[in-house]
Amino acid sequence: MDDAARRPDRILVALMGVVALLVVVALAVVFTRGEPAPLDQASPAGVVQRYSKAVIDGDIPTAETFLTPGARSRCYGSYSGEPRPARIVLISTTERTDSATVRVSIVQSPQGGPFGPSEYEMEDAFSLLKVNGQWMIDQAPYPLMACTAVPVKP
Repeated sequence: MDDAARRPDRILVALMGVVALLVVVALAVVFTRGEPAPLDQASPAGVVQRYSKAVIDGDIPTAETFLTPGARSRCYGSYSGEPRPARIVLISTTERTDSATVRVSIVQSPQGGPFGPSEYEMEDAFSLLKVNGQWMIDQAPYPLMACTAVPVKP
């Protein structure tokens, strides 16, 4: 066989090697992404991030530690009308002297249906107050409101 007949084979092998390398790199990127980096816990967005993670994980006692006494007194249990959100995405933070607003996108992924799971997204906002020098959530979006349903006296 002459060199002209072998050249396409070499090119094909080289192309397959490049494709395999790209697949390996893509898989490595997907599987090493992990969780998002934690935000500063002293910031309004950091408080919302930790609270949201606790709610999604079903850790209601931890979630309650981020609520103001007023928020806990208005809370009568977790919202059970929808599944827990799949993820929360930070949109913006507006920080004032003693209050802050953190806008988020809440992505929910209900299971089931004739075509399998689907996702839907809504935007809402957390209202935070500075209590004894720390940011605390005074009002959370209803899909993320969670407490043990024992009102606390403010």
